[in-house]
Amino acid sequence: MKRFIETYDGKPFDVLIIGGGITGAALAYDAASRGLRVALLEKRDFSWATSAVTSKLIHGGVRYLANLEFNLVRESLRERTILENIAPNFVAPMPMLFTHSRGSLMNNKWVVKCGLVLYDLLSYDRNRVWDCSKTIPPHKTLGPQQVLRMQPLVREAGLTGASLFHDCTSVFPERLTLAFIKSAVRYGAQVANYARVEAFLFDEGRRIQGVRARDLLSDRTHEITSRITINCGGPWADLILGLARGEAEDKQLRRSEGIHLITRRRLVQEGSVVGSMTPKGRHFFLIPWRGHTLIGTTDKEYIGDPDDYRVTKESILELIDEVNASYGAGDLSYEDIQYVYGGLRPLVEDQTEETYTSSRRYEIYDNAADGLDGLITVEGGKYTTSRNLAEKVMDLVWNKLEDVPMGHTITDRTYLAGCEIRDLRAFLETLKHDNPDFEANTLEYLGRNYGTEYARILALARADQNLAQVVSHDGEILAEALYAMRHEMARSLSDIVLRRTGIATLGNPGEETLRTVAELAAGELGWDSARKKRELAATVDLLSVPAA
Repeated sequence: MKRFIETYDGKPFDVLIIGGGITGAALAYDAASRGLRVALLEKRDFSWATSAVTSKLIHGGVRYLANLEFNLVRESLRERTILENIAPNFVAPMPMLFTHSRGSLMNNKWVVKCGLVLYDLLSYDRNRVWDCSKTIPPHKTLGPQQVLRMQPLVREAGLTGASLFHDCTSVFPERLTLAFIKSAVRYGAQVANYARVEAFLFDEGRRIQGVRARDLLSDRTHEITSRITINCGGPWADLILGLARGEAEDKQLRRSEGIHLITRRRLVQEGSVVGSMTPKGRHFFLIPWRGHTLIGTTDKEYIGDPDDYRVTKESILELIDEVNASYGAGDLSYEDIQYVYGGLRPLVEDQTEETYTSSRRYEIYDNAADGLDGLITVEGGKYTTSRNLAEKVMDLVWNKLEDVPMGHTITDRTYLAGCEIRDLRAFLETLKHDNPDFEANTLEYLGRNYGTEYARILALARADQNLAQVVSHDGEILAEALYAMRHEMARSLSDIVLRRTGIATLGNPGEETLRTVAELAAGELGWDSARKKRELAATVDLLSVPAA
């Protein structure tokens, strides 16, 4: 992939997308695969914000049944299956063990069972998968001793059993988002990270006809014209609208903070995710991930500029307290936290007092009704339904570009780029058999996170043995960092270690590892010693557990 803004020739686009998270990525793919000329601009790195702070789950949203959001649950379950099919190396079923205890009606095993019967019915097509090893059974109810055999650290006091059902995990959401972007590029989309929109362009009739964007790497501005501009700014959507109007947006988007903790202690066994309910009636999950435990998530309203958002120690301690109130021995401490990440979710509902019960539905606005013809804004949504959201946006685009020929979507029946794997187990076995000069865990990691592109990583490592150096506990190699810079548009140290590789997604991998990656980046990207020092300092700060 190449940053098109560096060599932009001034030709107009049919569709210009602002925002490189999962919504913008899915939309760029859908639009480009229909034959439209597409551009995507992201002000920082792809998937750096909301799309990078998920719970690593692709799920139907069983808790939304309590709000009677049957259509959202059905859509999510259908999209879960589609993502299993089109991204088989990234998305796979995982048992979900939801514990029940005395004292709460919403946590009563019979109430939950009624909900899961409906969940099974709404997921009637869950086994229409291309890889037959990914079938999902109906839910079942377990007794207390069965629960403790599966997950010994579940709190025994008051335990009445658990419901066992299945949803899916996403092993690396940032790379799944990147797979959508690569798929868009495969169909001709032009994309650029570190390209910030600074103003909108208007024709004489005050119709929006594109944007003025600054390439933050060269500090040059470009006027990029397009017939339709789509605002996929997520938590920044209202600020982008304000930019279009030339003033601060009157109606602020509602934003919800969600944080996740990765613990030094293993709190759950590898066999299942554990879900529990806090005394206040909120759910949280403990997820086995890369040999560690991932805990998430909070759901608290955030007031302020989204650019100023940071995870605080207060938020960390609040989540620790919730876990201690209902799971294990109640002795999880701040010192047990190895890494924490957080971000903001855009919400479209403002009728509820707190964000936990707010809907995760999305809304698509034709801003022509507000005097901004040529602009469409997307608000809300969840990672799982982003592909279908993009398809619905394209229905509106189709109506507005009646003179432009375009086909129907192919995104629900075509593998994402690098994901062309019919049988994942056979693929991984063949990969290991054919590459005996690399360790099995390295090959497993590459197969799952790079799919059919894995051979390009191995080729780099074979050409330079220094690049075969292992840089994480699960077998990642330095060649991935070079590949990220040469072929995946990584331009900063944090791009490399957090969004292209998993070198630092479990927290700071150590000074030696970060310095090794920074040295490689300096040589490849032409950093001087001052730039390398700044990149190291910024990344160390980013990976630090907040002390305040």
